[in-house]
Amino acid sequence: MKLKFVFISVLTIQLCSCSLSGEKKITGDEIYSQSFIKEKMLEVFRWQIGHPVDLNAEQEQWARSVFYSGIMYAYQTTSDPVYLEQTKKWADGWDWKRGRRFRHADDLACGQAYLDVYKVESDPKMLWGIQQAVDSLIADPKPGRVDWWWCDALYMEPPVLARLADITGDTKYYEYLQDMYWDSTDFLYSKEDSLFFRDKRYFNALTANGQKVFWGRGNAWVIGGLAQLLSLVPKNNPIYKDYQELYIQMMTKIASVQQPDGLWRASLLDPDEVPVKETSSSTFFTFAMIWGINNGLLPQDTYLPKVRRAWTALLDCIDENGKLGYVQAIGASPENVKASDNQEYGSGAFLMAASEMYKFAEREK
Repeated sequence: MKLKFVFISVLTIQLCSCSLSGEKKITGDEIYSQSFIKEKMLEVFRWQIGHPVDLNAEQEQWARSVFYSGIMYAYQTTSDPVYLEQTKKWADGWDWKRGRRFRHADDLACGQAYLDVYKVESDPKMLWGIQQAVDSLIADPKPGRVDWWWCDALYMEPPVLARLADITGDTKYYEYLQDMYWDSTDFLYSKEDSLFFRDKRYFNALTANGQKVFWGRGNAWVIGGLAQLLSLVPKNNPIYKDYQELYIQMMTKIASVQQPDGLWRASLLDPDEVPVKETSSSTFFTFAMIWGINNGLLPQDTYLPKVRRAWTALLDCIDENGKLGYVQAIGASPENVKASDNQEYGSGAFLMAASEMYKFAEREK
């Protein structure tokens, strides 16, 4: 059945999906079709698997873990076994264990993919390692602002805790999540701005133009994690409404600082600080926004035009081989980015955004 979409200003959007290399243009509603989206997901996946970032193999395992959380999201959406088999191959290489740092949330991010595979395979080795690591932290708790002192942590570990609660039925994982999440949020969240400071160094920092410093990818980590939590926590659970409220507050603000080209900048309130598009934040913002539409948390009339602009712009950042560009490197603040810059977490977030676009296309049939 042909998909029908409502366009806000023009009937046909001209898109160069391969503009980095000057290849052919793709036009109209093709870019919203399930067949197009599925093929684009595979292109990005295959290119990134074929071009691993060496640093992520040991020192920055979390960056690869985020890629694989996106790979499993793609598997759950499309049921294509290529995603599942690749994830199993990667996790087997790590013996289904967390990273080396005992208390560091980054080194638990691998648990998102591990536990998603466990739900398919039910192999205890896929559960035990990450569960034992989390249990050891619950047995020796620290305040959220101590262990999760930077906002990136709110993507890395909370979705693992929610998965463990779902799989095991043990409420201790929700209790630990609540204690940690809201103490960290009280520490880092600016209620006035509806955005998160990356860490305490930015509480009083200003850009050269006198604006507060809210890092794009830092807030993208938070909203990407929130969308996952709201997918995992049952709606009738009393804790659900607090995460929903935070999601709505942030999404309203994030939507308001989307740039005319459809993407976001590394410094959210001061786009002129780094005046170039940035995709590691934009992919997660797009994911969280279309997720909200798909799940009835955001009004479609208001947010779908924003999603379409973002999706079109993201495709324009992928070359003819499937390489996603304009991905800010590993860091902790707004920094410059080039068309050639790529990182695995950007591709993982793209797979999540594309998965939600795929679901929307299915819903609109």
